[in-house]
Amino acid sequence: MNTQSDLRSVAATLVTHSGYRFTVRPVRAEDKAALGAFFALVSPEDLRFRFLSAVREVGHERLVAMTVVDHDRTENFLAFDEAEGTVIATAMLAIDPAGERGEVAISIRPDYKHRGVSWSLLEHVVRYAEGRGLKTIESIESREHHAAISLEHEMGFTAEEIDGDPTCVVLRRTLG
Repeated sequence: MNTQSDLRSVAATLVTHSGYRFTVRPVRAEDKAALGAFFALVSPEDLRFRFLSAVREVGHERLVAMTVVDHDRTENFLAFDEAEGTVIATAMLAIDPAGERGEVAISIRPDYKHRGVSWSLLEHVVRYAEGRGLKTIESIESREHHAAISLEHEMGFTAEEIDGDPTCVVLRRTLG
């Protein structure tokens, strides 16, 4: 099993249940253009939901924020297709100041959905969070995103309502 520093600094090859292989590694500042190309292919619905606003595109300032992370409270893992070398997914993890709880948001290119990338990438982030000593990991999902909710349930996450927001649910998993 990888150590925390391994997961922070090196690329890992992940293999999905269906046998699809891809590489995942932490973002680097030089990934800004590749990340911009990735978000140009993400559906408008995914963009709006992941950024919790009416975002139509991910601009320069947001790309800089996603590529220049502090690695203590924020991590952004990029998944690359091994053959093409293009970004196919991203998993952003934000850690609370106490270092006990993390919130993850995963975005997948539409043409790479249903290959097991989400499962493998979330599993990678959970291992990373456990290595960091986090006690829980959470994900906020639209109630309409049945596939993501089902996947997270299968991975041991439980769903809870969000007070004041009937459109979303928080999925939480205890780590350790």
